Amino acid sequence: MNTHKHLFRIIFIFAVLMLSSTSMAQKFAILSDIHVTPGNTNEGKLKEAVAEINASKVDAVIVSGDLTNEGSDEQLRNVKSILDGITKPLYVIPGNHENNWSQSACKTFNDLWGNDRFVFTIGKLVVIGMNCGPFMKMGDGHIKQEDLIWLDKTLSDMVKPGMKVLSINHYPLLDDLDNYRDYVDVLKKYPVITHQNGHWHRWRQYETDGIICLMVRSLDMGNSDYGYTIMDINLNSEWIHVFNKTLGKEPDIRYAYKFNTKYSIRVDDVEKYTLPHDFNVEKVYADNASIFTRLGIDKDNIYFGNSLGYLRVIDKKTAALKWEYKTQSMLFSRPAVADKVVILPTGDKRLIWLDKKSGKVVNEFIANGPYVADGMIADGILYQGGFKTFQAWDVKKKKLLWQYDSINNYCQAEPFVGKEDVVFGAWDTNLRSLNRKTGKLNWSWNNGKTVNLYSPGNVVPAVTENRVVIVAPDRNSTAIDRTTGKQLWRHHDNAVKVRESLGLSEDGKRAYAKTMDGTIVAMDTQSDDYHQLWETDCGYGYEHAPCIVLEKDGYVYAGSRRGLLAVLDATTGKLLFNYIMGSSEVNGFEVDPSTGDIYCSLIEGTIWRISRK
Repeated sequence: MNTHKHLFRIIFIFAVLMLSSTSMAQKFAILSDIHVTPGNTNEGKLKEAVAEINASKVDAVIVSGDLTNEGSDEQLRNVKSILDGITKPLYVIPGNHENNWSQSACKTFNDLWGNDRFVFTIGKLVVIGMNCGPFMKMGDGHIKQEDLIWLDKTLSDMVKPGMKVLSINHYPLLDDLDNYRDYVDVLKKYPVITHQNGHWHRWRQYETDGIICLMVRSLDMGNSDYGYTIMDINLNSEWIHVFNKTLGKEPDIRYAYKFNTKYSIRVDDVEKYTLPHDFNVEKVYADNASIFTRLGIDKDNIYFGNSLGYLRVIDKKTAALKWEYKTQSMLFSRPAVADKVVILPTGDKRLIWLDKKSGKVVNEFIANGPYVADGMIADGILYQGGFKTFQAWDVKKKKLLWQYDSINNYCQAEPFVGKEDVVFGAWDTNLRSLNRKTGKLNWSWNNGKTVNLYSPGNVVPAVTENRVVIVAPDRNSTAIDRTTGKQLWRHHDNAVKVRESLGLSEDGKRAYAKTMDGTIVAMDTQSDDYHQLWETDCGYGYEHAPCIVLEKDGYVYAGSRRGLLAVLDATTGKLLFNYIMGSSEVNGFEVDPSTGDIYCSLIEGTIWRISRK
């Protein structure tokens, strides 16, 4: 009897140890960069992966971004219908392909999956993931300010003694993210055993400040290699084993590494810039969310929208919040400021008139799709691009005057409004000129390519008395006859790679374009062929932010993807000074109509004033 009791005790202890060991081990299937569109090869391969995962013994499934190619509603709903077949707990975040070209201004993803971030615990492991942009325009990845706050608070609340953290993002903890240093500083406060990301479509293990990071495979790795990643975490042994799982084959060990939660101390080497004695650059406001809009400015106030969906109005002198209005999605369009109202184009498919003093809604128009374009008020008429439409509204009467509907995608940039014409681009490959009074088409121009991503969709045209100059992601500068729409010249130069950043001199004789190598080129708008007047290195390095270039009183203002301001002499192109305003993209420059000061916003949620003494 004693022998049986002793044997039972051994079996019981062994079972408890096995249960304890099992509870300290977690296995995840990770799908990243699956890029599914209806009918493509990846769609069928994803279905095969789902069947394999359902038959496996993983504890949960993580999808770490780039579910689709263009983030359209159709593509998102299609890939969700496949992922809904997963029988394991499923956690999903978007990637740049869901954020950058989103048909719904990033709203449909949240509608389908409930949020663009997640957190859950499994045993003593906290798994946390969140969105990274870039949001609705070309740019680096960016963690929204409210997400950094949420990350810190959530981990502070959930991480108890003995617990560990697995961090998930689509982007690596590298220079791909403009504010990755802020992200890392939060993570280093907690026992993060690894950070997992995709985006590069290849395997890589790396470290950032001592945090061990893992870049995983895409669904399609080329050469008929389709598959996913298996991550096996054992908190008891403090080891992580990572397997490459090619469809139809046994898992192959890819990495094995031991936890490290002792992080290095970083010393930032930030270059300092000195301002000329006659210039002043100062931060006048910092929001608790990210700002993706340009600014509306009047005599007393600054108007902007943020990533929490708020239109906010602050006093120009004191930066005090006067009033705010909450919408149901992130805001990307600059508020249009009139005498008594401010008109807000929203991501939740509305055009809203609000009283400038009280913030009360006085009129509302519901559209077919989200507004992400900047409108322009001229002579009491709002000219506003939308989703597959362009509209003219009487501001006082709140009445639609005309609507042009022959657009196959969304408008994004501010239009040019002349005495008789309106010129604008859209993400359907076309630049259009409409009759200002009737909305009828004068002409339409495109570059001869069918790829939407090469469109002049996010460039403000530089328009002179008889010409329209544009740049676009196809890296060409083009001049078009303003009356006929006939192409006058088109210039492509691998040494001068323009993209979407453009501006016009005050006298209309020069167009300024920012290149992908961080230079500004001045083009002669009067010449019958492409003629470059000067080129200046602004010290940006690689550059792709679609921020407009502004000339004011003989000075040219340009902003970078990393918050670096450059001010140049308009005539000679001489770089007068640089100044670091932050770490994120400059959204655009605005001239204060009452003082002549220059204002701009940065994606990280700050507003700056540039003035001359």
